Amino acid sequence: MIKTPYYLIDKQKLLVNLEKIARVRELSGARALLALKCFATWSVFDLMQQYMDGTTSSSLYEVKLGREKFAGETHAYSVAWADDEIDEVLANSDKIIFNSIGQLQRFSEVSAGAVRGLRVNPQVSSSDYLLADPARPFSRLGEWDPEKIEAVLDQVSGFMFHNNCENESFELFSEMLAVIEKRFGHLLHRVEWVSLGGGIHFTGGGYPLEDFAVRLKDFSQRYGVQVYLEPGEAAITRSASLEVTVLDTLYNGKHLAVVDSSIEAHMLDLLIYRLNAKMEPSEGEHTYMVCGKSCLAGDIFGEYRFDRPLAIGDRLSFSDAAGYTMVKKNWFNGLKMPAIAVRQLDGSVELVREFGFEDYLGSLS
Repeated sequence: MIKTPYYLIDKQKLLVNLEKIARVRELSGARALLALKCFATWSVFDLMQQYMDGTTSSSLYEVKLGREKFAGETHAYSVAWADDEIDEVLANSDKIIFNSIGQLQRFSEVSAGAVRGLRVNPQVSSSDYLLADPARPFSRLGEWDPEKIEAVLDQVSGFMFHNNCENESFELFSEMLAVIEKRFGHLLHRVEWVSLGGGIHFTGGGYPLEDFAVRLKDFSQRYGVQVYLEPGEAAITRSASLEVTVLDTLYNGKHLAVVDSSIEAHMLDLLIYRLNAKMEPSEGEHTYMVCGKSCLAGDIFGEYRFDRPLAIGDRLSFSDAAGYTMVKKNWFNGLKMPAIAVRQLDGSVELVREFGFEDYLGSLS
């Protein structure tokens, strides 16, 4: 039995998402790039690269990871490239996307032979959180003025729009795409490719895949562009869990259970957005607040119901633990880093990576 804590990636569950991505690719002609900022656990790239067209990045290291570990295209995007990394970025990517006209012009000479794109901010998004809203007031994410963009159009061959965020509504996606067409349609006719970014939850249950594919194909044909999607969460939703063990129970007005993991160290995105971890099922007469073992007072996974009282040594499983978890895990409090395990398509479970004191030591100096 694998020692907890560990992330367990289930390839059978992953395959459900990948087959939906493949269906959209087939029906629409769009290409799908894995957003490494959300999920970069390369031990399952052998399966994912069979259903996707490559990767997209937010940094030099993600560019290099995509190039080395994932077949297909490697797109390089960053909010800002540094002088000492631009050459390596260009050497490891098929397309480079600049966040601003300033960056495009700054690196115009060194990137002259590259396929270049520009991030465009349509000033509309689906985000419910200001923290994650790319169209927030005074946003630094992309250029928004069509006139300024048109002035440098001869320097790029494509655009990247990323204004969806956990968007489960096809209608809202289509409405926002219509805004993009209205504001930038005269420029879209003059480029060769357009990335519509990630944050589109098209692999979720009940999402109208066929309508989505038709909308993408129509957009592609109207402007004569190759469409790219950048699924992150959509590619890996509900495909992994965080497995933990109860270390202690106590009562302080509520029944509490402390586990051998930490939301701050191992599921940080949930702490940032004030969300509870998911546990399925959560039914029964016994309610517990499940807490992490870090010293942060608010290190709490959430409240869950069980069919019996929890006891020391009980195993618990937090579901939907792939996106923005492993890429954000950290060494806060020097807590043991969760191992990474994979349930293969044949049902066997393989421990692919463990972390120890030397890894902790190597992260500092």
